[in-house]
Amino acid sequence: MESAILKTEGLSAYYEDNQVVKNINLSIPEFKITAIMGPSGCGKSTLVRCFNRMHEMVPGARIEGKVFLKEENVYDMESITVRTRIGMVFQRPNPFPMMTIRDNVIAGYILNGIKLNRSKSDDIVKQSLKEAALWDEVKDYLHKRGTFLSGGQQQRLCIARALAVKPDVLLFDEPTSALDPKATSHIEGLMADLKNTVTIILVTHNIAQAGRVSDFIAFLYLGELVEFGPKGRLLTTPKDKRTEEFLTGKFG
Repeated sequence: MESAILKTEGLSAYYEDNQVVKNINLSIPEFKITAIMGPSGCGKSTLVRCFNRMHEMVPGARIEGKVFLKEENVYDMESITVRTRIGMVFQRPNPFPMMTIRDNVIAGYILNGIKLNRSKSDDIVKQSLKEAALWDEVKDYLHKRGTFLSGGQQQRLCIARALAVKPDVLLFDEPTSALDPKATSHIEGLMADLKNTVTIILVTHNIAQAGRVSDFIAFLYLGELVEFGPKGRLLTTPKDKRTEEFLTGKFG
């Protein structure tokens, strides 16, 4: 197994008394794409929201266990630091509607009161948009609002925003579910390029998508980690009957 960048030990997550993630031990390899798969309601999104401490923002939510980013427990770190180092891209594109494309990219600096000189911010904007494969499409429109873009472009703008603060890990929570096939293909290709510099964790219920882009797959069912392994093995010879039944469409 490649070196792990993110590890969980006995991780459980609750909403009030309802346990939705159950005692998960998982090691996420660095500079790979790990897909978190499973049927709707199995705890996928809750699990990744524990990684960057977004779960605790829900009233009545709590966790047990530990999450380590490069050997450091994220629950011992400042939450803002955690969410900078573990960025997130959501199901629906969510550029800040009152901000320009340029300001959307550097929003992480603006909102945290980090001052950048013009030259530095220009460099970050250009580099981040290039990494998100969006620069050529928007370079002449940086002072227009982000909401002026198409859905697929807005999602790539959100990816640029997450990349701008130089994260170690990027969480993608069903990032293409609101996009058409062409925009979906664009995002999938982008993820494949990005894994050279950032570790990606992809929440998806789409088996074909996991097959196209992931290196490793974790299969969740009813809040439990059923199995985890290289994509090729897990998709072709799953060890657990529940994984096999999900892959063959018996449920999900």
